[in-house]
Amino acid sequence: MKLKLAKNSKEDENQSITLGEIAEVLETESQKIFYFDQDNSHKNLVSLVEHFEEKGLSVYLKEVKYGLDESDYMYEVHIL
Repeated sequence: MKLKLAKNSKEDENQSITLGEIAEVLETESQKIFYFDQDNSHKNLVSLVEHFEEKGLSVYLKEVKYGLDESDYMYEVHIL
């Protein structure tokens, strides 16, 4: 499954990441926060949470609003 990462600025292009790449990052770091684009389906993000919880990790998913408009949000996933 590929997930789109949130952009750092409006000029940047969207980058994607797979579950395997996330697992590789977690091998070197004990905890990591990922920010995902709002174009990702909530269902896919819940699958990501369940995948890493099955591996014995704690995973927290929440929406982060960064503007006044309802469509100004991204997903934050904190994996411990």
